[in-house]
Amino acid sequence: MIIKIKVKGIVQGVGFRPFVYRIAKKNQLTGYVKNMGNYVEIVVEGKEEDIKNFINELKNKKPPLSKIDELTIEKLHQSKKTFENFKIIKSETNEEEEEGTIPADVAICEDCLKEMFDKKDRRYRYPFIACTNCGARFTIVEKLPYDRENTSMKDFPLCNACLKEYEDPMDRRFHAQATCCPACGPYVYLTDGKEIIAEKDDAVKEAVKLLEEGNILAIKGIGGTHLTCKVGDDETVLELRKRLGRESQPFAVMSKIEHIKKFAELEEDEKKALTSPRRPIVVLNKNQNYDNYFSKYVSNLDTIGVMLPYSGLHYLLFDNEIAYVMTSANLPGLPMVKDNDQILKKLNNIADYFLLHNRRIVNRCDDSVVKKVGNNIVFLRRSRGYAPEPIKINLENENTKNILCVGAELNSTACLVKKNKLYLTQHIGNTSKYETFNYLKEAINSILKLTNTNKIDAIVCDLHPHYNSTKLAEDLSKSQNIDLIKIQHHFAHAYGLLGDNNFFEDAVILAMDGVGYGLDGNIWGGEVILFKNGKMERIGHLEEQYQLGGDLATKYPLRMLLSILYKAIGDDAFEYIKTYNFFSEKELNILKFQIKKKINCPKTTSTGRVLDAISALLNICLKKTYDGEPSIRLEPLATQYKKNMTGEIETIPPKIKNNILNTTYLIKKSYEMLLNGENKEKIAYLAHIYIAEGMFKIAEKIAKKYGIESIGITGGVAYNRIITEHIIKNAKKEGYNFLQHKRVPSGDGGISFGQGISYLLTQLFNEG
Repeated sequence: MIIKIKVKGIVQGVGFRPFVYRIAKKNQLTGYVKNMGNYVEIVVEGKEEDIKNFINELKNKKPPLSKIDELTIEKLHQSKKTFENFKIIKSETNEEEEEGTIPADVAICEDCLKEMFDKKDRRYRYPFIACTNCGARFTIVEKLPYDRENTSMKDFPLCNACLKEYEDPMDRRFHAQATCCPACGPYVYLTDGKEIIAEKDDAVKEAVKLLEEGNILAIKGIGGTHLTCKVGDDETVLELRKRLGRESQPFAVMSKIEHIKKFAELEEDEKKALTSPRRPIVVLNKNQNYDNYFSKYVSNLDTIGVMLPYSGLHYLLFDNEIAYVMTSANLPGLPMVKDNDQILKKLNNIADYFLLHNRRIVNRCDDSVVKKVGNNIVFLRRSRGYAPEPIKINLENENTKNILCVGAELNSTACLVKKNKLYLTQHIGNTSKYETFNYLKEAINSILKLTNTNKIDAIVCDLHPHYNSTKLAEDLSKSQNIDLIKIQHHFAHAYGLLGDNNFFEDAVILAMDGVGYGLDGNIWGGEVILFKNGKMERIGHLEEQYQLGGDLATKYPLRMLLSILYKAIGDDAFEYIKTYNFFSEKELNILKFQIKKKINCPKTTSTGRVLDAISALLNICLKKTYDGEPSIRLEPLATQYKKNMTGEIETIPPKIKNNILNTTYLIKKSYEMLLNGENKEKIAYLAHIYIAEGMFKIAEKIAKKYGIESIGITGGVAYNRIITEHIIKNAKKEGYNFLQHKRVPSGDGGISFGQGISYLLTQLFNEG
C-alpha cells in the first residue's frame, strides 16, 4: 500500500520532518517527506496496519510547536515496491498560490538552556544556542520554504560538527535553521559607539558589570533592541526616561521566574502565560514588597509588565539582579531599531554602551503584551511569539479571495485574509509617523511574500479620511485597480470580537475606546452596537460632549473637564479650572470664547474622554504623555477603593434617555463629591461603575427588545478591569452569553482583524 499525505499548518521550522522520519522508521515504512514551500508532502509505503499507526501518530504525537490545520490523504496506484527506505529529501517550491505558514519566534528550550550552562558542552555560554524546538524563526526568515539559505543564518556556514547534527534526522538539531555554535555562528560584541570594548563571552560579562554600575545599555536581541538598566536605581531610571522622552509610561522589566513573587502577585494562568514558549510581557499586580526592589520611576501604576528571559543572551545577563528594565529601543511613536548602524546612530544619546551582534534581523518584532481581565488572559499587543501565525475562523462558505486589511492609526497592525485564515502582522505602532508608516508597508510586503500571495482582490481600511493607512489603501486601490472597502472603526472592533470568538450569531456589542471616526462625521468611542441578521447598527452611545480644542483635548484632559463642567454648571466651571493653575488668564479667555461659540469643538461620544475628565478632576493626570495615560492612571485609584471597600456601596444611578448615557450628570456628581471632601478613590470607583452599569443597561434593554442572548465588549476600554469585570458580572447574572477577546487585541491592534471579518461577513455571506 502506498499513500500521499499533504499537511498544511505550522509544519516548517518546528521539527516536523524529522518527526515524520522517526515515526515512519518506527512503523517500518519507506518513502519520503519534503517541504513544498507552503505545506509538507509525505509519501509512505508499507502494510496497511503500519500506515494506519503512522497516521495516528502523525496526528496525535506531533512536535509541540507544530500545528496541523489540514491533512489530506490520497491513495496511489502501486504495481510493485517503489521505495527501499525512508528519506527526508530536498525542499521544493510549490507553484500553487496557497498560503504558507512561518512559525513565530519561541523562547530557548530547557535542553538548550541546560547545554548553555554545561561547562563540558561545546556551546557553553553561547548566546545563540538553538535547536528545532526553540529560537528565532519569523525574525530571520526572508522567504519560503523555511530553509537555512532563505534566512539570515545563510551568512554563517555550518562547521563540520554543526553540519553533522543538522543532517542527522535523529538529532534535535536536524534542519534547525538557526542552529550554530561559537565556531561558526554569530557573536556578540560590546561597544561604546566609537570602538569595540570586548567580544563574545567577555562582552557579555563586561555588559553585566556596566549594568551593575548604573549604566544604560542598548541590547540587540532576536527581533529588535532593548534599552536596559537596573530597576532599583532612581537616578538611572530617571535618566533613561529623560533620554528616551518617556515621562511616565511604565517600563517593562525582565526577571527570572523564581524572583517574580518577590515583587508581584502571580496567579496560575499568568504564570502559564509567562513561562510559555511564546514569552509575552504579562501585566501583573504589584505586591506589598515591590518598593523594596524597584525604583518608583519604573511604573507609577499598581501593575508592572514582566517577561521572562527568552534568549540565551538574556539568561547570561542575570547574575545578581532580580530584574532589569527591558524596554523597546524606540523613540515615542517610531519603530524599534534593529540594524547595527541605526542602533548606534539613533541611540547615540540614549545608551551609554551597546551590546550588539552580527546576525541580521530580517523582520523586526516587538514583545507581545498580555493582561488578565476577568478570567481571561487577553492581548494588549500581539507580536513576538505569535506573529505571523494565522488565526483560523470557522466559515460555512469558502472564501476564495485574498483581502488586505490595513488597520487604523495607533497601535496598528495589518492583516491578510486567505481562505479562512487571517494573518496579522507584528505590532506596527503609530502610523501617523513617517518611519512607522513605512514600517507598515514593509510588514505588508513581508506577509504577502511569506504567504505566497501574488494577487490582492480587495483592500479594507478605516473610515477616517486622514489616516495614513486609509491613504495607503486608496493609493493601492487606484494603482492596482482593486476594490476598496471602508469600515467604520467601532464596527470593525465589533466584527473583530465576533471573529475572535468564532461567533456569528446576533449579539449586542459595547465598543468603547478613545477615538474613532463615526458615520455622522463626529468622534465616536462609547457605542452600543446591534449585530443582527449579519449587519451592524449603532443603537446607543454615551452622551455627546464637546472636545474643546479638538485633538488638544486628548493631550490636556483639563480641556475635556472644562467642556463638560461648563455644560453642567455654566461659567462657574472657569473659576473652578483656575484652581489647577494650569492655564494662564489669556488661555482661559480663549477657551471661554471657543466653548461659547463652539469653535474647534468637535462632538465626541468617547469613553476615553470622559475618563480623562475624571482623571483631570481628581488631579491625577493633566497632560497625556502616552496613549490612554489619563484613564490608565485613573484605574489604580478605583482599584484601591474596590480592594478596601466592605459591603454594598451606594452608587450613582445611571441616567439614560433614548439609549444615551448622560455623562454630564456623572461629571457634575463627581465634582460635587470632590467639593464635599469625598475620598478620591471612591469618586474614581463610582465613575467607573457608572459607565459600566449605564452601558450594560442600554445593552440589556436592546438585547431584550430583539431577543438576543449574547453581549460582548471590545475596544481599548475592555482592558479596564473594573469596567469590564462589572459588565461581565452583570451579563452572567442575567444569563447572557458573554463575548470577550481571546486571540487578538481588543484595542486598535485588532482593528485590521475586524476589518477582515467585516469583509468576510458582508461580502461573502450577506450579498443579495
